[in-house]
Amino acid sequence: MHEDIGLTFAAALKAFLRQDPNIIMVGEIRDLDTASIAVKAALTGHLVLSTLHTNDAPSAIGRMVDMGIEPFLVASSVNLVLAQRLVRKVCVACRKQIKLSEETMRELQMDPKDATKATFFEGQGCVECNSTGYRGRAGVYEVMPMTSKLRELVLERSSAGEIKKLAIQEGMLTLRRDALEKLKRGVTSTEEVLKETAADKL
Repeated sequence: MHEDIGLTFAAALKAFLRQDPNIIMVGEIRDLDTASIAVKAALTGHLVLSTLHTNDAPSAIGRMVDMGIEPFLVASSVNLVLAQRLVRKVCVACRKQIKLSEETMRELQMDPKDATKATFFEGQGCVECNSTGYRGRAGVYEVMPMTSKLRELVLERSSAGEIKKLAIQEGMLTLRRDALEKLKRGVTSTEEVLKETAADKL
């Protein structure tokens, strides 16, 4: 982008739309101009993929409304919101089975009954992982499809908390819940779950 010569995100998007593409990928929606053109493109039959900086998937709706996009346009144009984080994977060469304390389970918002059915690991540090206890990364995801009930909440200008509550009722796994599933499978550690995901406040 070279804003001094008029080559902005918005100007580039307008030029792309003249070529009538089926799919448009916008690196990041950061202002009203870019958001408006992306929404208009989505409403006219294009699949628009983009990124927003928010804490979780439900917050993306409020972010677009705060930018100046009308709720009815957001409700009509958004099909799915995906939030993601990366957690470090426990090194399989030096991992050691551990038992979680009651305090740790409370901090993780984990049901003690679930803990009895799972195996938890912690890396000890070795040559394979450069003495860190971790090797590689895994994705943690929060996927929120826009259902008819969620669209109604968007039209009512509901808060991100209300949208999140309904999304969870409809089956959405939060970032913390998805991270806990990976913890139970021995993929990552309690330290990573607490560091990379926020507690679910409903």
